Formats: sequence, structure tokens, C-alpha cells
Amino acid sequence: MTEGHTFNNISLSGRGGTNPGLLKINSGGIQWKKQGGGKAVEVEKSDIVDLIWMKVPRTNQLGVKTKDGLYYKFIGFRDQDVASLTSFFQSNFDKTPEEKQLSVTGRNWGEVDLNGNILTFSVASKQAFEVSLADVSQTQLQGKNDVVLEFHVDDTAGANEKDSLMEISFHVPTCNTQFVGDENCPPAQVLRQAITARADVNAGVEEAVVTFEGIAVLTPRGRYTVELHLSFLRLVGLANDFKIQYSSVVRLFLLPKSNQPHTFVVISLDPPIRKGQTLYPHIVMQFETDSVVESELSISEDLMNTRFKDKLQRSYKGLIHEVFTTVMRWLSGAKITKPGKFRSSQDGFAVKSSLKAEDGVLYPLEKGFFFLPKPPTLILHDEIEYVEFERHSSGGANMHYFDLLIRLKTDHEHLFRNIQRNEYHNLYTFISGKGLKIMNLGDRGTAKGVTAVLRDNDDDDAVDPHLERIRNQAADESDEEDEDFVGGDDDDDGGSPTDDSGEDDSDASEGSDEEKEKSVKKEPKKEASSSKGLPPKRKPVATEEGSSKKKKQKKKKDPNAPKRAMSGFIFFSQMERDNIKKTHPGIAFGEVGKVLGEQWRKMSAEEKEPYEAKAQVDKKRYNDEISDYKNPQQPMNIDSGNESDSN
Repeated sequence: MTEGHTFNNISLSGRGGTNPGLLKINSGGIQWKKQGGGKAVEVEKSDIVDLIWMKVPRTNQLGVKTKDGLYYKFIGFRDQDVASLTSFFQSNFDKTPEEKQLSVTGRNWGEVDLNGNILTFSVASKQAFEVSLADVSQTQLQGKNDVVLEFHVDDTAGANEKDSLMEISFHVPTCNTQFVGDENCPPAQVLRQAITARADVNAGVEEAVVTFEGIAVLTPRGRYTVELHLSFLRLVGLANDFKIQYSSVVRLFLLPKSNQPHTFVVISLDPPIRKGQTLYPHIVMQFETDSVVESELSISEDLMNTRFKDKLQRSYKGLIHEVFTTVMRWLSGAKITKPGKFRSSQDGFAVKSSLKAEDGVLYPLEKGFFFLPKPPTLILHDEIEYVEFERHSSGGANMHYFDLLIRLKTDHEHLFRNIQRNEYHNLYTFISGKGLKIMNLGDRGTAKGVTAVLRDNDDDDAVDPHLERIRNQAADESDEEDEDFVGGDDDDDGGSPTDDSGEDDSDASEGSDEEKEKSVKKEPKKEASSSKGLPPKRKPVATEEGSSKKKKQKKKKDPNAPKRAMSGFIFFSQMERDNIKKTHPGIAFGEVGKVLGEQWRKMSAEEKEPYEAKAQVDKKRYNDEISDYKNPQQPMNIDSGNESDSN
């Protein structure tokens, strides 16, 4: 007997669309995880009430009903999978899946079956469609025979599908024998009452279970009143109003901020909510850590004694973020993630860093990394290919910061910058303890090696694409400035003033002794600057009056100057840039350089040889042209030549 089954391309159907993922069925229960990360479903064996097989177009569907009234539909099974899984369920779950047939006649009259919170419409004993009554927001009786169901406006439904079910109407004739009524209460009214008793609706305005007012929400930004209902949560703001079904809630995060009186509460969604053209997969709330609230839940006694027995209390008094997450956890069924074992140098749960242009904090969690508050970025350990500690891009002899690069298996990268050096050992110990692959600069693979990389600012043997770009930019700027200087010997002082030709030529020709005296005075400064490993500082030239000249504007680059030599990496980039754009459609301009740098770093010396050869040829070309440019040949004097010939 096999211990379990694994299926790689099984879709979970729901209002948010159909999402493919990985399905595992074993003796402990059923687990499904969305491809690429995100939503996950776990159903324990003891929570399964019923299993249903149904033949749907081109494949088979497995329905799973739970004790909590939830109904999951997994689509994508082959005919042979149905037979093997049926045998597995009988042997391990002690349940024989029921087989139902789908009606494909197209008829729109039949029978309505209410089973739990599922409404099934059948035609000739075959299922035509079914809807979850948890999605019903309102019921109306039109005339004496029509029952209209209105569904919740789910702001997450439009993320994956263009159309969403908003309303459905049932016509119940007075001769109906399934819902028997009388003159005062026709059959349509009987059906409406039966639906109302199972759906999340009230006779009038819906009443929230609990309400939290004036909550600061960082994404989407604003201050909202948060209402928790039985089947959805609602954010009511001055300009925006969001309704989110609990079926879209993936997980809750409760993350205190270090050395600050605030606590993050993050609601992860799949599919995300939409605001204009922007999708928000995470709702980031910020609560005052010491704020105390007292709330009483508006839930019927029947639900308190059945669905929420031993889970929720009638009233709560405590810290606002703890009350919110506790009630939200049991209403939505989502689990809560709190900080793990990681501690920063200041005994906090996160380290300060920046992602893109935003400053924030990075939380190393037990199963992933979470950057908050903006942009909220969740990275699971299972999605990571490797992490890399990098020297801070600004360089310098005394580096107080370093960068952490996280590369995903999808070839996407997240670069967290400006992390303080004293956080390195804590981060390295935590990451290595999780078994994540650590790629260091060069061939160093130990903790001492990474420390040496962060400390040694002169070891440039290994190619770091981020530092390469910075060096190239610096070289561009330095070359442009060098062309404004008077060409001299290689031993000339690097801090000599710029050429003042056109104004002070006569002074320069007459003051050779003064120049020698100045050069002698500059020698100690040159030695001092070289000992510190820093470039010498340029000071303004003193005039005869004793005052310093104003800084002159930089001269325009000579268009006749030779083009600077290109490196092997630049030749490689020119050849491969178009291929990168073809293999990564829609890739951002800045990401192209990262991909090229990563490929160049992984290439062997033999693979780089053709490009380096081109670079050597181009370098020789540049040296020849710059020599001719700085030392132009004098034109031949025709008259003097004639005289010499005559002589």
C-alpha cells in the first residue's frame, strides 16, 4: 500500500479564479499549495466529512467537505487517478467517495438542494451548478414567486478573472412540492427563509461581529474602520471601501517593531485586492502596541456553541493587536505567524534595511523573510535558490554596512541594502542554520570567508556585478574629468589643478620656479593621502591677491576625443542583451544588467576569453588614439622644406 499520492498540476476552484498547484494526499490528510507560492490549503483527515467525485469537461473533480462547512474543489485528475484515489480513501480515510454526474443538457428548471452552506441546483438528478451560501450577502423576494440572491462584492475576485457572479434568481411556482407553503407564506418565501438561515445575511443591514475604528493601514494607505463579519472582513475608509472574503485570506502575521511602540499585523491575500491598476497581496496594519481595547462579539448562541466552541469568547479585553488577530484567526481559519528564534544585535526581531528606494525592516522568520512596510515582500525559504552577502556598494575603507542578496529559483532577485555590520553574524548564523545555500564573493565558503569579504575592500578578484556597474560609472566620470587636464607624465601629482589655458598661459610660462616650489610643498600631502587609501583632495589655486578662485565649470567633452576602451563584460553585454530580452519578456531595464552580471560571473575563463581578447584589441586602439590625440604631429613647413632641398 502506498503512503500517499502527489499531483503536480491540480487546480483549486473558487470565486477568485482557478489556480494550479501541487496536491499531496497522504494518510494524515490533504495538502495543496499554489504554484509560485501564495495560497495553501491543509485539510486534516479528522476534519473531512465527505468526498465527492464528479466528471467535468476534459477531466475529473474531487470535492472535499469539512466540519467547518468549507467545500474545496480540486480539478485536474485523470480517469486512472480516480480509481487509485478511491481505493486509497477507502483504506486510509474509511470513506468511500460519492460519485455525482454533471448535467450538460442546458435546461434551467430543476430542483434545489440545501446541504450545509452549499446550494445545489440539479436537473434530472444531475448537478447543474452549485454556489456557496457564505458568499450570499442579501436575499430578496420579488413578487410572490421569485427569490433573488445577491453576492458579496469581493475585491479579490477580479484579480484572476474578468467576470464575477453578482446575482442569481430562482422562480418558485406556487405548485412546488419541495418547499410547501400557504397563502400567507408562498413556496418562494419558504426557500428564501431556508437560504437566509444558512447564509451570512440579516433582514436589514448586516451587523459586524466586531468593529475596530481608526486603524492605520499602511498598504493600501489610509485610515480605515475594520469590520469583521462571519464570512468576510470590510475596510471602510473615507475614499475606499474593500470587502474581502475569508476564503482569500492565506495567513496572518503578528510582527512587533523593534524599539518602537507599534506592531505590524499583516493579512496575506490570494488573490490580492485591487485598487485601480494596483494589486495588493498584503494588507499591512499598524497598531499601537500598548493600546487596550474591550470588545463584545455579536454572534448568536448557536454559533458560539457549535462552530466557535472552545475557540472564541463572548467578550475580550486586552491589547488591541492581540484581540484583533485572535478573532480574525478563528473567523477566517487562517493561521498566525509570529517572530521566530532570530534576534538582532539590539535584541529585536528584525534588522533595518532598504529595498529598492524604500527604507524598512527585514524580519527573518522560521519559514521565510518578510520586508515591511513598503513594499511588503514575503520570501519563503522554499522559493530561495541562494543568498549572498555583499560589500556595501558605496565602498570606503571603513564600511559600516553590507547588502544581502536573495536570489529566487525563478531567477528573480531581491537586494536588501544598508544593513549594519553588527547584524552580520546574527544573520549568517540564522541563514546557515536554516540550510539555505550561501554564495559568497569569490570562492570563499565559510563564515570567516564572508567576514573577510566584508572587511577586505581591496580584494577584487571575484566579479561582483553590482560593484562592477558602480566602478564603470565611476570610471566614466573620472575619464571625462581627466580629459580636461593638461597631459603630463605618469608621475605627476594626481591632485594638480585643472588646465587654465586661455587665461593664465603667460603666468604658467613665467612661473616655473613657483611651480617647482608648489610641487615640493605638495609631496607630503600626496604621501599622506596614499597612506589612507583615499584619493587626494583638490584645493582651489591661490591667486596673487591671496583669495581662492571660485570652482570653474566643467569643460564640455571634446567630440573629437577617442572613444574609451570597452571591457570584456561590455562586449559580452552587447552580444547577449537581445537574448535576455527574448528569454525574459517584459523584463525591466535595470534587471537586464543584473541577469547579464550573474551570467558573466558564472562563466569560466575559457568562455570569457573571446570577449577579453576583443577588450585587449580595443584597449590597444584606445592607447594609440589617445596618444595621437594628446600629442598631435606638427604640420610640415613647406617653405622651409623647399629651402632645405635647394641647399
